[in-house]
Amino acid sequence: MTDLPTLQVPRPPAPPPEAADALAALSEHAPAARVWEACGAAGLIGGLYDERGTVAPRRLAALLSAVDARGDNGATLSVLVQAASALPVLVTDAPGEGPVREALDGVRSGRQTLALAATDRDAAGSDLAGLTTAVDIGPDELVLRGGKRWITTACAADWFLVLARHRPGRHFTSFTWVLVPSGAPGVRVTPAETDLLPGSATGHVEFTDVRLAPGHVVGRPGRGMAAFARHMGTERLAGAQWALALTGRVLADTKERLTLRTVDGTPLWQNAAVRQRYATCLVQVRQLQALCDQLGDPIARQRDLAAAALLKSAVGLTVDPVLTACAQLQGADGLARDGAQRIRAEAAVFGIGGGVTELVLDAVADHADQILGELSP
Repeated sequence: MTDLPTLQVPRPPAPPPEAADALAALSEHAPAARVWEACGAAGLIGGLYDERGTVAPRRLAALLSAVDARGDNGATLSVLVQAASALPVLVTDAPGEGPVREALDGVRSGRQTLALAATDRDAAGSDLAGLTTAVDIGPDELVLRGGKRWITTACAADWFLVLARHRPGRHFTSFTWVLVPSGAPGVRVTPAETDLLPGSATGHVEFTDVRLAPGHVVGRPGRGMAAFARHMGTERLAGAQWALALTGRVLADTKERLTLRTVDGTPLWQNAAVRQRYATCLVQVRQLQALCDQLGDPIARQRDLAAAALLKSAVGLTVDPVLTACAQLQGADGLARDGAQRIRAEAAVFGIGGGVTELVLDAVADHADQILGELSP
């Protein structure tokens, strides 16, 4: 019988050996704060951004690859949101001293954790302009009131980076970032009622007349939405990088299982129908990898939101069908605790967090002429 061709599983950049060793020393279900601390100690966080808040794509990919290799999707989600959504806001807007600088130094070193509190209690996740969490900005103090839901790392945070409105209306200049210590009077955190992604420390946060010094405003008042939009591409790039690491890991595990399991003495891996379905997954992930490689620099350095929307959409259209196929190919083994079926359920976050796939596709359509132009030879 002719040897069947080898199909290579896409793999993300390997982390430095010392980083892999630091994370390997953690227990299997180490809490989110401990994982973040290990990343900081291993030097995976400090060099992610330059002074302008521009991310180094390969460093970000190495961080997410190293954390994903542990197999705790919740912990990876916690690291991603801190590294790609919250941290760049502090990097860009931290002054030379004060609480924002203190938080930046602590978070970047891994000694402290930072939760991005944007999704509001009283508005749909896709309607940030409708949020009701509000901050009164006075000459001597800030007063914060409201609530945030489904906040990653909420139950393990030292700081909350809170998007709040400082004046009525839906205009983008009506919103401001406020940095809130998790132990401040009036802050109450409740764990989210879900069995999925337990390592993410996700929870809901209430702010009841939280009083802070004026130095807890991050950046200039009214620049909250602009700062959020400025770094949106970084979050979407990070999501694609994690998607590559996760699907690559599950595909490799699936191939190994198909090689070991036999029917009438023949490995399932040699079944033509199985191979074709598996190969379809490889093609889909390779396409995502090619997009990620092509669009990484434009997203990071040029703040290309059209490229970010295209990449985010590709993630939403790739991850679920690939993991669904892997879960089915694994058969009953996929139903095991922490098996492929659970991974598939947890990976639903790729189609929700950072923008629902359908809404992001609508944004891609807005840039149809640009994308069509780029297809021309």
